[in-house]
This record gives sequence, C-alpha cells and structure tokens, in this order.
Amino acid sequence: MIGILGGTFDPIHYGHLRSALELKELFELEHVRLIPCAQPVHRDSPTATAAQRLEMLQIATENQTDLIVDAQELQRAGGSYTFDTLTALRHDYPKTSLLLFIGSDAFNNFTTWFRWRELFDLAHVVVITRPNAALNPLDDFLKIRLTDDRPILKRELAGRLFFQEITQLAISATAIRALIVTQQNPRFLLPDAVLDYLSHHQLYQR
Repeated sequence: MIGILGGTFDPIHYGHLRSALELKELFELEHVRLIPCAQPVHRDSPTATAAQRLEMLQIATENQTDLIVDAQELQRAGGSYTFDTLTALRHDYPKTSLLLFIGSDAFNNFTTWFRWRELFDLAHVVVITRPNAALNPLDDFLKIRLTDDRPILKRELAGRLFFQEITQLAISATAIRALIVTQQNPRFLLPDAVLDYLSHHQLYQR
C-alpha cells in the first residue's frame, strides 16, 4: 500500500512530517508520497514559489527514505486536481492499494472537489481526524463505502472510506509565516535545515 498526502507545504513543518510517519506505520505502507500542490483550487495561492516549496520538502525528507517527494502537480499546467494526480498514480501502480489522506476540514468540503465520486475508483480515502472534530453527515454514496476494517484497505485497491485518528501536532504553516512576519522565532516547529533555507532566501518576511 502507498499513502498520498498533498498540501501546499508553505512551508513544510513537523506537523506534516509527524503525521506522514505515523500514518506510514499505522497502515504498514511501503511509503508515503508528499505531493506539493501547484495551484490550489479551494484556497489562496501559496506564498513561496513552487520551486521553493519543492526544495524545502526535499531538504526536510532527505534522510527519511519512506517519505517520497512527488512533484507531479508542480509539473502540470493549470489548477491542481486530486483526480489527475490519482489517475497518474493508478497508472504507475495498477496493482497497489492507494490511500489518499485528507484532513477533516478538507473532508467537510469533499463533495465540492472535481470528480470527487470517481476518486473512489482510484484510491481509498482516509480522513485524518482529531478528538471532537466536527464532521458533516455522510450522504448515501459515502455511507456505503465507509469501513472500520483496516485490513480491507490492503485487500482492495480502492473504493473505501476510512476515518483514522492520529496524534496531530498543533502546528500550522499559517502560524509559522505569521511568526516570521512579526520577527519571532519559529524554531522547533520545523526542521532546522528548512528554517535555515527560509532565512537564506528571506521567505515570508515583511
């Protein structure tokens, strides 16, 4: 099984990295692919350039071989659609279970995603939850795909909806950028090598 974790990673931080590692171990995955988004469809454009965000990801995962940086969305023109990404991955891994990881906030808007029903033809959808997270009621399409049987995700290539609570660190890229703007120190929220990169390139400064 292969995990897929997308985002703007603007910048990559320990919240992203710890979640990816914990999910890799929980689901006994071959690896987790970290896929930076080029042009988000449902949120504002990233502050750092695509090249900078890719470099920061590569720096942060340099010694973690089971976290793989996948730049495919940065190499495609136009908006970044999960459907296109999963289609490409399904072509590359035709006989492997794919697990698309999304946060609970993103899942509450899931039915607005491009060709969202067809995502289940390509992968399982695993919603990363936190205690007391508010989730919208499931419609019938989602209810029939819901499972709490983790082994079935390995037996079947795609098509299931699974909810998984993990240890989510209270770190956000938005907060890190705000600290830098106000000339506060974000050390220990992200890898030192990434922090050095931010300083060298004067990223997120006023």
